[in-house]
Amino acid sequence: MSSPDFASLGISKPVLQAVQELGYEQPSPIQAQSIPILLEGANLLGIAQTGTGKTAAFALPLLSRLDSSQSAPQILVLAPTRELAIQVAEAFQTYARHLKSFHVLPIYGGQDMRGQLRGLQRGVQVIVGTPGRILDHLRRRSLDLSKLRALVLDEADEMLRMGFIDDVETILAETPSTCQRALFSATMPPAIRRVVKKYLGDAREVSIAAKTRTVERISQRYLMVQGRHKLDALTRILEVEEFDGMLIFVRTKSTTVELAEKLEARGFSAAALNGDLSQALRERTVNRLKKGDVDIVVATDVAARGLDVDRISHVVNYDIPYDNESYVHRIGRTGRAGREGCAILFVAPKERHLLRAIEKSTGQQVTSMELPTGEQVSTQRVQQFQEQILRNLDTQDLDRFRELLEGMAHDRELSMSDIAAAMAWQLQQERPLFPKLASIEVASHEKSIGRDKRPDASPRDRSQKRKERPTDKRKQRDEFGEFEMTTYRMEVGKNHGVTPGDIVGAIANEADIESRYIGQIKLYDDHSTVDLPEGMPPELLNHLKNKVRVCQQPMKLSPLGGESGHRPPPSKGKLSLKTKPGGKPRARKPETAQKRSGSRPAKK
Repeated sequence: MSSPDFASLGISKPVLQAVQELGYEQPSPIQAQSIPILLEGANLLGIAQTGTGKTAAFALPLLSRLDSSQSAPQILVLAPTRELAIQVAEAFQTYARHLKSFHVLPIYGGQDMRGQLRGLQRGVQVIVGTPGRILDHLRRRSLDLSKLRALVLDEADEMLRMGFIDDVETILAETPSTCQRALFSATMPPAIRRVVKKYLGDAREVSIAAKTRTVERISQRYLMVQGRHKLDALTRILEVEEFDGMLIFVRTKSTTVELAEKLEARGFSAAALNGDLSQALRERTVNRLKKGDVDIVVATDVAARGLDVDRISHVVNYDIPYDNESYVHRIGRTGRAGREGCAILFVAPKERHLLRAIEKSTGQQVTSMELPTGEQVSTQRVQQFQEQILRNLDTQDLDRFRELLEGMAHDRELSMSDIAAAMAWQLQQERPLFPKLASIEVASHEKSIGRDKRPDASPRDRSQKRKERPTDKRKQRDEFGEFEMTTYRMEVGKNHGVTPGDIVGAIANEADIESRYIGQIKLYDDHSTVDLPEGMPPELLNHLKNKVRVCQQPMKLSPLGGESGHRPPPSKGKLSLKTKPGGKPRARKPETAQKRSGSRPAKK
């Protein structure tokens, strides 16, 4: 039985047009099963890992049912982190590009409340936010959910792990009884099952199980590179990497043609393979790859289905797949017939969470690779140049050319080495042997991923690199100068499975302190320590001590034996705090004396 396409699923024409413009050819399993259910207006329980295409699974059908005449919030999506909230909001905006008067608003802690209030007052159809900040707006009465038509809990198990489940239930209780509800989670712990039973009792369940692990004989590497540098990075890899046949996977049909043409222009033998080609042309392209008439095929997932060519030594994921199973199927095109295979994955910084999801679902770590340097490219070109000359010496009749050059050297009193050098310079004009390559910004392994070396590290938080980076600075600083810190102890540690990201997430959301004002975090077996701004009010400390949970454990925050953390000179600013209208204290940015008085320090 043939797989469905997006047109057959029943999504609205404007939404379908956006999907087609994005070049999506076929829905992922979670999308194919979830979209019809949500289009019917039914409640949905989706059990699927990150990277399976969950966002489109709920965004496409809910946008298709949107009432464009209503400016009050119709769809609310709860996400565990601000990074995921921003990502989901951007996806809604992309899918709704052809919907008239559409507005989506991301709401999360650490963001200026005034901007959020203005956005809500202007009118918005879709809100994507973290539980703590959504609850703040409900307490302020700045957010009205009385006309809400659909609520989505995205990565519910992650919200449970971060201690937000009580906030989630409070928000659920505020939604109309007629509101359609969907919950997506990679796992189903008892607390999540309880929420499902209470608020999604009649939900239809869709489960996408994690499948096969990747083949052991395939070497997997990734390169962290910005989208604008991907073509130059790919060109360097093609120059240095020794490969036989190569498959390059991209997301859209148009990109297959565009990239193949650009590679051809750079001297590589490449061809496109996509669903728009006739069956005869696709078979011809595959046969050319098998025979060695073409070395590189740029393809989409659908077009490459069933492709089996033994000479494929490399698979390059030029566009990282959203579906983890697609990644497994893609790289499975190499390493055939008992050969070693090589898979290279391009990852944009904003896509690092997809890399983490791939590693988690496959159970294998994808190692970081270094971008080939200009010197390496030059060495390879020189070697190929020399090999070509040696082949010509062995296979060609060069007597007449030798006589020509010897005569030229005699008549003009030139050395043969000078003549050879001039000819070499002439021959390498189109492909310089000593190229001056453009600078490409590539993040290093630890900086780009912020990888926690434990196998169960969470793939969710994009800002993990910032939160988990070891702190060697002895002072905390922001745009207003340095501010004093105090070290606190919390009764949750490695034995509870906590990570620095969990601690930052809990404090940032509960105290509304931006992550840059959260200092060094140290993890021990049964407890942890964290540096926080000096001047925390008693009500906030009491809140963090008695009410906040991390990894389902009470934080029980308390000063560490009266010891202080890193203390810059006392003349610098402190972090001031105030209480939110809902009763929960929050932090303000540090203020220096000059800032408070309205004057600026004189320039030295």
